[in-house]
Amino acid sequence: MNEPRLIAVDWGTSSFRLWVLDRDARVISESRGGDGMLFAAREGFGNVLLRHLNAAKAPADQPILICGMAGARSGWAEAGYVETPAELSAISQGAISAPGIKRDIRILPGLCQRTAGRPDVMRGEETQLLGAAAAITERALVCMPGTHSKWVTVDEGRVEGFSTYMTGELYDAITKHTILAAPDKTVGEGADSASFKDAVRAAFAQPGRVTSQLFAARSGQLLNGATPAAALAHISGTLIGAEIGGATGSDNRHKIRLVASGSMRALYESALTTVGIAHESIDADDAVRKGLATAASEIWS
Repeated sequence: MNEPRLIAVDWGTSSFRLWVLDRDARVISESRGGDGMLFAAREGFGNVLLRHLNAAKAPADQPILICGMAGARSGWAEAGYVETPAELSAISQGAISAPGIKRDIRILPGLCQRTAGRPDVMRGEETQLLGAAAAITERALVCMPGTHSKWVTVDEGRVEGFSTYMTGELYDAITKHTILAAPDKTVGEGADSASFKDAVRAAFAQPGRVTSQLFAARSGQLLNGATPAAALAHISGTLIGAEIGGATGSDNRHKIRLVASGSMRALYESALTTVGIAHESIDADDAVRKGLATAASEIWS
């Protein structure tokens, strides 16, 4: 059997993932749940962690390394930020010890950007970058989609700068709390649908018209017989197309490294292909595990 060497944790705002990893960052066991930072702030971070350690049958003699919102100001303990431009290796150097449990637990910091007019922060995605770094051998623009999508310029293991796009959060708010809200349990058409691709093309070409294009999700149903599922695909395509256009300057000469998994990967792969932007995909789950393993090897060398 593979021997456990690290307990790796990705602690998000609303989700929790714990893996017991061997020396090659392969998963021996895991535990997942919806008890992210918001839940753990009430339940107690130590209590949540211990429950997942027991569920994964994690050994008591291995170190624990955590990335994500457990290190936020309102998390378990504030891990602060590494200021960019910065080497990815600086992430492990900024790790802090977690309080309250008598074992070796470290929490990784996030990254921040203090550029005038463009202040920005990330927490959790920096660990994905660290894990994906081996696959990025030249200067690259890295896209990490999600609730708050990150677009990061990386050059030979150095983060030069980044931008955040609130695409996922806007989609959730628009489809639940505006006139464009869909009926309950409506599922949007897929990433390969014409509704999604047409919206991506239009928003990519003219990101400045995004609010006008969003309203077409309603008028298309009233006048053209569009379905609620097509309207959701239109909203998704509009927001993602505008994000890609904003991040690339509506220029399809970039080659993107896309760090994503599941349905999010399918949507962004389809969108990038639709506007003719070359890309290579890196699995986000693999990247965060490799990033945690890389940082652990530097902390506990």
